Amino acid sequence: MDEQTRAQLRPGTRVKVTQQIAGRYYAWPTEIVGTVVSYQQKPTGSWYAHSRNDKLWLDRLTIRKDDGEITTLNLDEYSAIEPIGGARVEEV
Repeated sequence: MDEQTRAQLRPGTRVKVTQQIAGRYYAWPTEIVGTVVSYQQKPTGSWYAHSRNDKLWLDRLTIRKDDGEITTLNLDEYSAIEPIGGARVEEV
């Protein structure tokens, strides 16, 4: 993810995150709307990744949904983030 996108993911920003799971002949999209609690890169427990410190690093976005639920999203190449009431953040 580029620095411009990271800079827009500050706590308190309302966003709509669209993620999709690719199937053989279809895509299964879902939208999550909420307020950014935190954004960070965190390593997985993966021992086979062979990346920085032999871990797979994931972009993780924690948001608070309108009903109060807090959820953590693992962002991938199929994730799109759009600030609500602002310009679109490019796909990650």
